Amino acid sequence: MKKNKISKNWINKQNRDIYVRDSRDQGYRSRSAFKLIEIDQRFHFLSKSRTLLDLGSVPGSWSQVASKKIKGGKILSVDIKEMLPISNTIFLKGDFTKLETQNKIKKFFNTRIDTVVSDMASNTTGNKELDSLKTGNLCLNTIEFSRKILKTNAYFVSKIFMGAIFNEIQIRAKEIFKEVLIFKPKSSRKESKEIYIFCRNLRISND
Repeated sequence: MKKNKISKNWINKQNRDIYVRDSRDQGYRSRSAFKLIEIDQRFHFLSKSRTLLDLGSVPGSWSQVASKKIKGGKILSVDIKEMLPISNTIFLKGDFTKLETQNKIKKFFNTRIDTVVSDMASNTTGNKELDSLKTGNLCLNTIEFSRKILKTNAYFVSKIFMGAIFNEIQIRAKEIFKEVLIFKPKSSRKESKEIYIFCRNLRISND
């Protein structure tokens, strides 16, 4: 009975959510598309990108947004789950944290790239601090890999959760990038601890 009540509340919440409705109307696969749209409206980086890596891409809404902005470039979407095809986008199924997948990413682009975006989050456990830590570690892994694949004048965007690891992420990001900013899109639910870190221009780019 309790489970049915929670499911009904979730459905009602979705139906009231303007971003859920807009994502359906505009053909996006999830409401998270509007998070990337807002981040781009704030920092204006997608139209300046010719090569983009989308980590944790499923269901594909961020790749959909990127594919509308990047014409004639190369977009690679990576996830451990299968993703339905998106025009102007290549999909790679694999665990980004594995060296094998990282080598495939490097081989695909065969050069340093303009942009890395990540909406990755670990599977939730119900323990908010643990979830924050696990997602934070994903962000740190993404930052370290980005250092190896991004051009000097490049862009990096990643989801993080407010928590104990937040300061560590900021410190490491500032060691690698010249500009590090924190942004919470309006489309990110108020009760959510998620925020996004936006970085540009590498300080160091050595492997």
